[in-house]
Amino acid sequence: MQPASSARELTTVFARIQNMLLSQERATAAVHQLAQVAKDLIPSAAGAGVSLIDANGTRTSAGATDGLVESVDALQYGLREGPCLTAWATETPQRINDTTDDDRWPEWTAAAVRSGIRSMISVPLMFQDRCLGAMKVYATVGDAFTVHEEQQLGLLAAAAATLLGSAQTRDAPQRLSAALQAGLEDRQAIDRATGMLMEQRATDPDDAQSVLLTAARAQGRPMAEVARQILERHPDPQS
Repeated sequence: MQPASSARELTTVFARIQNMLLSQERATAAVHQLAQVAKDLIPSAAGAGVSLIDANGTRTSAGATDGLVESVDALQYGLREGPCLTAWATETPQRINDTTDDDRWPEWTAAAVRSGIRSMISVPLMFQDRCLGAMKVYATVGDAFTVHEEQQLGLLAAAAATLLGSAQTRDAPQRLSAALQAGLEDRQAIDRATGMLMEQRATDPDDAQSVLLTAARAQGRPMAEVARQILERHPDPQS
């Protein structure tokens, strides 16, 4: 996706989230709409869902775009294992490239394969110092998602967590507006740095973004911060 189109798409999605703040009073209604936003944002997704989880790891509210997502999500909570619970517990994104050869959650992945799910991403919903739950997208083919989709879902999850976490406060609109603006600026920095790396390394977008993600994880810094380092003409992010 080109930087300009990425920015336009995220602006449209964020506008929809802002409307939810004005029109939704209950978390259950909000998470259903947020699930649809996630599916719309990532074209390779066959379905999406949002789950709110309490401090004991129990799902308190959930939204899904279809019955298949709802059923494979429910399996995670019944089995007490799966990528969404891990994303919530570790506060880190979880990606499955192919459920047929991923052994991190054996019972759940076996059930997912039987249901027709082949790949997925789950990201935590972080609000301040709390993880509220997870947002996820599923696909019925293997290797449907790359680091690009992981970053898109992460930006959406950050805005969604702000919406859900601050929904009952007076300054919710201001909090959400700031979160959306920061997310959009991060996306633009990542897109621009990706383009610069593609030119410097004569590579494709996925490889360029993998360089950014690897550097961010190795340095323990946000991917957008590493991207800005590149744009400021600092040394190679892997150095």
